[in-house]
Amino acid sequence: MEFDEQNFIDKCRMIHSAIKIDSWLCDTSGKIAARFVNHSLPVVVDRLSEEMVDINRAVRCLPQNSYYHYQNSYGLEYIAVGLWTGNAFQGTLLAGPVISGLSVVERMQDIFSANNLPIGQRKQLEEFYQSLPLLSEVELKDTGELIVNLCAHHQVKAHYFTADTPKPVLDPAHLQVDIEDNQQIIEKRYDLQNKLMHYIERGDKEAVHQAINFFSGIMDFSDRLPGNPVRAAKNIASVSNTLYRVAAERAGVHPVYLHNMSERFAILIEKTVTINNLEKLMAVMAEDYCDLVQQFSTGEYRPIVRKAVDFIQLNLGEKLSLEVVAAELFITPSHLSRKFKEDTGVSMTEFINQKRVEEAKWYLERDTIAVTDVALMVGFNDVNYFSKVFKRYTGMAPTAYVKENSM
Repeated sequence: MEFDEQNFIDKCRMIHSAIKIDSWLCDTSGKIAARFVNHSLPVVVDRLSEEMVDINRAVRCLPQNSYYHYQNSYGLEYIAVGLWTGNAFQGTLLAGPVISGLSVVERMQDIFSANNLPIGQRKQLEEFYQSLPLLSEVELKDTGELIVNLCAHHQVKAHYFTADTPKPVLDPAHLQVDIEDNQQIIEKRYDLQNKLMHYIERGDKEAVHQAINFFSGIMDFSDRLPGNPVRAAKNIASVSNTLYRVAAERAGVHPVYLHNMSERFAILIEKTVTINNLEKLMAVMAEDYCDLVQQFSTGEYRPIVRKAVDFIQLNLGEKLSLEVVAAELFITPSHLSRKFKEDTGVSMTEFINQKRVEEAKWYLERDTIAVTDVALMVGFNDVNYFSKVFKRYTGMAPTAYVKENSM
């Protein structure tokens, strides 16, 4: 029997479509021949091309009808199944990345400390990991068995039949009332949309929460696609994702953060299969965009200061100073220093130290990394100076902070 590559490409597509996990088809050398993906691997953790060679080598040595569970140093997990024609190995079908076990926050700290990743990438990587499928041990096993059984047989072309959709009977007596009711609902929906965008632009989570509760029930769009209410709800959730992103952009959030959050929710929306869960996801989405605005908004700053703040936040673990930032923005240090303090109320050195202390607190609260290592990760080369700065902003030394705040 000859190897039918198209047969396995179709199976890759079905795995991606049916169980919402990215799928890859690789040839005997480990080179990727086809892919069906929703997730773009962040550059700092993208080693899949190199890893596929090792995965292929491991799968080739396994008995047929086996699956291989692979986990890399970044905590990304894959399920690999060998493709065979008789006794001839033809390549690998790979499903992933997925995650299992530890929470994303716990995993993130382990990943950063073990791989020496730049802390400026933490927010983007958090968004990426939160978008990945989270599988239990049983679900990992079932996914492996499903792919093995799918690959063990040649694909059969299914025949599709559907029932006739009954035509609704219109009642003229109620038609005018329905039109008036529908008009009021539409007006309320647009009112809610505008309110939510305004609250998100301000980063006001409490107002968002109150608005969603107050207008509960008016966001039912199942009538738009009567035969597929879940699809209709997904469409509205996708539109909301776009609107919330625009609101956060108006607040001055950098496109890097907007892209990662928008992509995460786009993937989660497609993975969600019930209207109830979509409604919950939309509420979480609005609140998360508020958090993004609260943490990264620069909308009140003039453009040059906004660029400086964005550069600092994206490169927090690197060498930073007024001179470094000014050179990046092609502006004199004295001019930048003056404008920066006018807009932020603090010097650039103070601003950098504040942000680094905030980041250090995140690591220290998890109490798995030594204080010296935390200091280096957040950009301090001298642990004594780090301790001095940390105490100035928190009122206690890093070691005391760990004892009082560790999770």
